[in-house]
Amino acid sequence: MTAEIRQVPAGKRPEDENLGLGANIAYGFQHVLTMYGGIIAVPLIVGQAAGLPSAEIGMLIAASLFVGGAATLLQTLGIRFFGCQLPLVQGVSFASVATIVAIVTTGGGLPSVFGAVIGASLIGLLITPVFSKIIRFFPPLVTGAVITTIGLTLMPVAARWAMGGNSQAADFGSMTNIGLAGATLAIVLVLSKLGNAAISRLSILLAMVLGTLLAWSIGLVDFSRVLDGPVFAFPTPFHFGMPVFELAAIISMLIVVLVILVETSADILAVGDIIDTKVDSRRLGDGLRADMISSAIAPMFGSFTQSAFAQNVGLVAVTGVKSRYVVAAAGAILVTLGLMPIMGRVIATVPTAVLGGAGIVLFGTVAASGIRTLAKVNYTNNMNLIIVATSIGFGMLPIAAPSFYHHFPTWFETIFHSGISSTAIMAILLNLLFNHLSWGNSDKQSVFAAGTERTISEADIACLNDGDYFVDGKLFDAEGNEVTIESCKGRASGKPRLKTVANDH
Repeated sequence: MTAEIRQVPAGKRPEDENLGLGANIAYGFQHVLTMYGGIIAVPLIVGQAAGLPSAEIGMLIAASLFVGGAATLLQTLGIRFFGCQLPLVQGVSFASVATIVAIVTTGGGLPSVFGAVIGASLIGLLITPVFSKIIRFFPPLVTGAVITTIGLTLMPVAARWAMGGNSQAADFGSMTNIGLAGATLAIVLVLSKLGNAAISRLSILLAMVLGTLLAWSIGLVDFSRVLDGPVFAFPTPFHFGMPVFELAAIISMLIVVLVILVETSADILAVGDIIDTKVDSRRLGDGLRADMISSAIAPMFGSFTQSAFAQNVGLVAVTGVKSRYVVAAAGAILVTLGLMPIMGRVIATVPTAVLGGAGIVLFGTVAASGIRTLAKVNYTNNMNLIIVATSIGFGMLPIAAPSFYHHFPTWFETIFHSGISSTAIMAILLNLLFNHLSWGNSDKQSVFAAGTERTISEADIACLNDGDYFVDGKLFDAEGNEVTIESCKGRASGKPRLKTVANDH
């Protein structure tokens, strides 16, 4: 594997760079480890809610890995009308968990869940042209706020992972778990500090491996069950029964699909901004269609709604590896894991606390990328500052207080319980209100933005003459004579603040 990322030829998109088989697999495996905990969490939660035995839950997990890998390949490599050809990892969306559990526990069962996912995803597929046309309403002002919120909303996930993942476990939040997460974080930082570019870019993967070995050395990792169960197993179509289409379930799932469309739009635009490539309405539409068709097919194999994984957007930012072929390799690995449960059991031995230590860097990098994008925004004589402040603050509400929308209608809670969706919706609406609907806007600077820019009074400008210029902090007139600059005390006396030195030559 080459130690340096090769320069992309002029005229070639950065995501089209191919690093070679070895590098693609190595960096792709890092993507798999980053999202593995997230992709298996949904089938674990749903399987337990449905009362399935462990073997059946294992089949749900295998199906999620298989479908997630296939969806990733479609998204990264793309075919006509499907796939944005960007380094985006696809997997089961967390946004659907609450709705799925609600359908399962109210008597519908998994067949009703699968029917709802199929029906809602097909409706989502039909309305993707609407979403793909709104790209002009996603300037850096909006995408920066959303990217920042993505990183911030993922931090509680990193914290739970660092504490052990399972809040019901006796060792949840123990010094051992947090210490292991801290050690993993320290390894990431040390490896990133080394002069070797390849090691630095693989720091997350290597830290996870070393963190797992450290956990094994103190008895926190058990490899004894790796050989339990089959080595190969293909997900059986409709293993959990034929889908049942119920209108109420489809409507409730459609709200989730709308949330996924908003989140995926944000992720596509975010990764496009991070790798500095063009994302137009056609490309956005291709990405959303890939999302929806993958979601519609997923239930046939026993999986659920698919969406881009925000934590992997952070990995792209932190490693600087922009190639879509790396993420395609991750998709191939996921498909393989879905066909080889034994490999999934190997990766499952990585302690959740180790994932938490790496997650702090990954998710923090997403937020930092958003801040970098927001730095491109013009805040002079406009309301952009309050748009950013309100959007991010609104998105933080359900993160700071998870029960904030508990007494709201279910459809409202489903949409706004996601901090990412909340920020995206608020940023889009406020951008439309203040920057596209100019009626009622003031030409004066907003009180919220006052003081954020350096200003010079008219009296100061009046003291200057044509041709005056500054060099190394000193003021000179047009003839090159230095001009004395009086202290600010001169204002109180009413004396001129700038006084020309005698210009005799």
